Amino acid sequence: MEPRISVITLGVDDLERAVKFYRDGLGFATGGIVGTEFEHGAVAFFDLAGGLKLALFARDDIAHDAGIPVNPPSATEFTLGHNVGSPDAVDAVMRKATAAGARIVKPAGPTFWGGHAGHFADPDGHLWEVVHNPAWTGEQ
Repeated sequence: MEPRISVITLGVDDLERAVKFYRDGLGFATGGIVGTEFEHGAVAFFDLAGGLKLALFARDDIAHDAGIPVNPPSATEFTLGHNVGSPDAVDAVMRKATAAGARIVKPAGPTFWGGHAGHFADPDGHLWEVVHNPAWTGEQ
């Protein structure tokens, strides 16, 4: 197996609400919800940088597709990292997330390692870290 990821799928409770948050609130481009003609098939895809895609799929449909029971969501299972080029850019993204309806988990501020970061949760509780790491150069 090659060490790469092509799609990150987030399980959501309300697909339309989640699409609205990411599309209308955060400005992620999407063709909208597709696959509604299939039972357990409705999904929305968003193109991210570097060819990566973000998919939103109902939690119940993920469980059905994988053949496993639905488990309670946990924000500490993983975080989605959004690296930006400056502390001001961190603050701007956090403001945009707040305006979109995100819950601020940890306000943006200096980190112990010399960066600047904050955390927000989307409407389904998925945890995003918005971070400026001054040690990283090039495209963030």
